[in-house]
Amino acid sequence: MKNPILWTVHGVATVIAMSVALWAVFFYAPADVQPQMGASWPYVQRIFYFHVAAAISAGLCYLLVFVGSVGYLRTRQDRWDHLGHVAAELGVMFSVFVLISGPLWARPIWGVFWRWEPRLTTMMITFTIYVAYLMVRSYGEPGERTQRFAAVVGIVAFVNVPLVHYSINMWAANQQLHPPKVELDPAMLHTKLVCYFTFACLFTLLMRLRLRQEHQAARLQALSRDTAISGDI
Repeated sequence: MKNPILWTVHGVATVIAMSVALWAVFFYAPADVQPQMGASWPYVQRIFYFHVAAAISAGLCYLLVFVGSVGYLRTRQDRWDHLGHVAAELGVMFSVFVLISGPLWARPIWGVFWRWEPRLTTMMITFTIYVAYLMVRSYGEPGERTQRFAAVVGIVAFVNVPLVHYSINMWAANQQLHPPKVELDPAMLHTKLVCYFTFACLFTLLMRLRLRQEHQAARLQALSRDTAISGDI
């Protein structure tokens, strides 16, 4: 492992950030007792801090899928393909967290687990498309053809990502469960930013680990191929 000190610092920073975030969410940030947030469930809104941070992390992952897909189609270099593949895996993982935490928050606050409103619908569609991207990679024949097709899917799929963010402004307010913008207490705002930083640390750490695995797997595959060729000779 290259730069073991850097890896250690990154790992320790992530653990510390997670600890601070948990403390801030459950002890520093005040409970929201506003009627629109569910007066009888004042602590449920704490899911909000993790829910939004995970959604932003998923969006960043999908942006990296787009970047990796464009990079691969332009250069045919495997490192871009690895970036797209790893970013899609992490994006789907964060999206699963969003789609689970959202209903847990929504049921006591909005009275329903799910409604096909614009933001929820576009998020579910985006998640489904990137699951399809991973299926293409899993079930396609190894090689450049599958990588090219996956890259095209990764580029087309990104078209839906901005819709998730701007869906609140693109459709009528009476069709929405998500509020356009909510003014937060300073302690809540600080907690939200801490959670953003924590998820950024977690996201980059997981990304580095998976890219390292992909690189090692590629080296092992190349070594096995060279060994097989040498044996045939």
